[in-house]
Amino acid sequence: MSQVVIILILALTSLIPIYAKVLGAGKICDELGRISLSTRPHSVSITDFGAVGDGKTLNTLAFQNAVFYLMSFADKGGAQLYVPPGNWLTGSFSLTSHLTLFLENGAVIVASQDPSHWEVVDPLPSYGRGTDLPGKRYKSLINGNMLHDVVVTGDNGTIDGQGLVWWDRFTSHSLKYNRPHLIEFLSSKNVIVSNLTFLNAPAYTIHSIYSSHVYIHKILAHSSPESPYTIGIVPDSSNYVCIQNSTINVGYDAISLKSGWDEYGIAYSRPTENVHIRNVYLRGASGSSISFGSEMSGGISDVVVDNAHMHNSLTGIAFRTTKGRGGYIKEIDISNIDMSRIGTAIVANGSFGSHPDDKYDANALPLVSHIRLSNISGENIGIAGKLFGIKESPFSAVALSNIALSTSSGSSVSWQCSYVYGSSESVIPEPCPELKRDDDAYGRAAV
Repeated sequence: MSQVVIILILALTSLIPIYAKVLGAGKICDELGRISLSTRPHSVSITDFGAVGDGKTLNTLAFQNAVFYLMSFADKGGAQLYVPPGNWLTGSFSLTSHLTLFLENGAVIVASQDPSHWEVVDPLPSYGRGTDLPGKRYKSLINGNMLHDVVVTGDNGTIDGQGLVWWDRFTSHSLKYNRPHLIEFLSSKNVIVSNLTFLNAPAYTIHSIYSSHVYIHKILAHSSPESPYTIGIVPDSSNYVCIQNSTINVGYDAISLKSGWDEYGIAYSRPTENVHIRNVYLRGASGSSISFGSEMSGGISDVVVDNAHMHNSLTGIAFRTTKGRGGYIKEIDISNIDMSRIGTAIVANGSFGSHPDDKYDANALPLVSHIRLSNISGENIGIAGKLFGIKESPFSAVALSNIALSTSSGSSVSWQCSYVYGSSESVIPEPCPELKRDDDAYGRAAV
C-alpha cells in the first residue's frame, strides 16, 4: 500500500496571509508550494470496508463508512483512505478533516449515473438558487463542508464523473435539480488537490467556495468540447488560491473566478481575492480559457495569471458582468500568455448573463478597473478584442502592453470598444482609441 501522502503543516500555513499581503498574489503559489510534505500516521484501504472495484458494485456506503471510521484519527495526526487499482463505482460522499484520499495509479473512482445515488442539498446562499435551474442541487461527488487540512491526491489516479447522462438531461431540460460537480469544498481551509486526472464532470470539475488556502497542482481535467457549460476549476468567494502546473480542456470555461449572483452575492459579501494561476494549459471550447464572472457580486480582486497557454477556445481572456451585479473586478494582472486558435483574444462584456430572479437591484452597477494585460502573443486569432463597458459605469484603467496578435479574421476591425478607457503600448494590431489615452482621468475616477 502506498504511503505517499500529502498534508499541510498548520504552523506554516498560518503564515500565508502575511506573505500574501507583503509579497502580493503573485507569490501565493510559491508559499503554498513550500509547505512541508509528510505522511499520515494511519492508513486504511477502501477494500477494508467491503468495496469492490469491478465498475458495477455500488460502493457509496463503503466510502461513507471509511470516512466515518477515519474521523476518529483527526486528533492523532489524521489518516489516509487508500484506493487501489480498480473501477470504484459510487454515489456522492463527504470527506472529513485531517484526511488524505489517495488514488493509486490505475484506481478510478466512477460516479454513478443514477440521480438517486446523489444527495440533494439547498442552493448556495451567495447564489439564492441553482445556476442550471431554480431550486436545489445535487451534492458534488466528493465534497467537504467546514473542513480543515484535506488532501485529495494520488499517483495519477482518475475520478470519472460519467457526465454524458447529465449533459443530456441538461440539454433536454429533464433535470430535476441542478447538476452536481466532481469535487466541492465549502467553507474549508487548507485544501490540496493534486496529481490526479478528472474526466467528464457533470458541471464543474473542482469548486472551491467560501474557502481559503486552496492548492491545486498537477491535475488534468478533461471533458468533451461539446459538453454544455462544463467548467474546469472555479475559485468562488475564496481567497489564497493557487492553481498551477495543470491542463484543463473542457466544454465551456477552463478556469472561472466567481463570487456570487446579484443580490445574494452582494448580501453574502465574500470576495474572491489573492489568487495565483500559473503554468497552465487551457481550453474552453465554447467559452473562455479564463474568465472573471459573470457571477461576481461579492467582488474579485488581486489576481495574478502568468505563463499560460490558451488554445482552441471561443475567447481567451474574458471579464463578464452586467447591471444588477454590483461588486467589482479589479487589480488583475495577466502576463506571459501564449494563445492559438482563439475566436476573440480579449473580451470585456458589461451586458453578460442573466439574473437569478426579479429581486435584483438594476442600479447595482459593477466596477471593472485596474486590469493589466501584458506580454501576450497569439496566432490564428479571430478578433483581437471586444471590450464593451457599461455607460453608467465605464470600465477604466485597462492597460495593455507588449501584445502581438496575428488575426485571421477577414474583418478589417480587430478591436471593438465602447465605454472602456485605458492605455496601451506596443500593441499589434493597433487598439481602439479608447485604449490609447495617456491621461489618468480614468484612473482617478476608478480609485
